[in-house]
Amino acid sequence: MKHEIVIKSLDRIDDAAKQFLKEIGDNKLVALYAPMGAGKTTFTSAVCRILGVAEDAVSSPTFAIVNEYRTASGEPMFHFDFYRINKIAEALDIGFYDYIDSGALCMMEWPENIEDILPEETLKVHINVAPDETRTLTWED
Repeated sequence: MKHEIVIKSLDRIDDAAKQFLKEIGDNKLVALYAPMGAGKTTFTSAVCRILGVAEDAVSSPTFAIVNEYRTASGEPMFHFDFYRINKIAEALDIGFYDYIDSGALCMMEWPENIEDILPEETLKVHINVAPDETRTLTWED
């Protein structure tokens, strides 16, 4: 089934994150495909807010590759940024499979750089930006 969520402005992004979490159900592996500046980190931050992650804990893991957060219920959540990954081995070196096999929600930015090791069940979410700055999230499950 094809899904679509339209984010007309950033002041509605938390509503979009809430809807997204409802629609993805039990899917825990989320790959965000979008160009630079499209809002991957901003959207992930909104998902974190909805899950009750402490606001000051959320940041882009560009240099660390992965950040671990705790939701309000104490569950772990992982936020990856593979922008600086040049070789699959770099993702494997950080224990990629341990993270994705943990059962925790994994939000992944720049998954194109590790496409060959993404599990088949990964939800591939595309963020498109219109000229009026409206963002549209689309995916199929």
